[in-house]
Amino acid sequence: MDNDVVRNKIYNEDCLTGMTRLPDASVDLVITDPPFAISFTSQQESYNRHASLVIDGYQEILPEEYPCFTRNWMTQIRRVLKESGAAFVFSGWTNLKDILVAADDLGFITVNHIIWKYQFGVVCKYRFVSSHYHCLYLCKNEKERKFFHNARYGPRDRTERGRSKRYEDLEDVWTIRREYWHGDLKTPTKLPSEIIRKILAYTSEKGDLILDPFLGSGQVAVVSRELGRDYIGFEIAQPYFEFALSRLQEEESPEK
Repeated sequence: MDNDVVRNKIYNEDCLTGMTRLPDASVDLVITDPPFAISFTSQQESYNRHASLVIDGYQEILPEEYPCFTRNWMTQIRRVLKESGAAFVFSGWTNLKDILVAADDLGFITVNHIIWKYQFGVVCKYRFVSSHYHCLYLCKNEKERKFFHNARYGPRDRTERGRSKRYEDLEDVWTIRREYWHGDLKTPTKLPSEIIRKILAYTSEKGDLILDPFLGSGQVAVVSRELGRDYIGFEIAQPYFEFALSRLQEEESPEK
């Protein structure tokens, strides 16, 4: 194992160990989707997928351990973030409170609470269907953080209905479809590449260092490389690490 973490490399290790080797204030942006702590089963078929194509190895966190677990890894990302940096932390509603409490206690500033609305949720018999995900946009220094509001659309760009494309794109409810890799191996959870592209466009520049402590399929690293950003990632599950590494080793990232 390297004594220092190298840019444009991913590591098969616990992020709490790996991030201790990152220098203070060395990361420009964090994008991550941590474990759920909801007794999630990686190969369940309720997400429009066949279990035989889902890579096993997902490591869940016990609900009673989640507050401490969350505080520990969020302490590290706050330490490694630059003053101009930011973190986008995805979460379902079940344990969102633990992330919110940790963010406040550690001195993060909440810039936005984004809602990602996707095309369907798991059908429920005794409650309303959950068909959205939360994303906290956090920073250390409100005056220093980067934000490029013309990154995707200019002031004159209009939709077919005549509305401002920039305004719609900057609203805090994002309607973005889940991605499906039909007939291919996959990890059980994966952020759509469009979400990552949107975050990178508005809050980072080419050459910035992007960190994902819970790398999973490698999606954050793959899209970061595609858009000219550097990346670092940690993944504790060896099958997921090997899957992410194989994607990064391909000459071009596949469009699935």
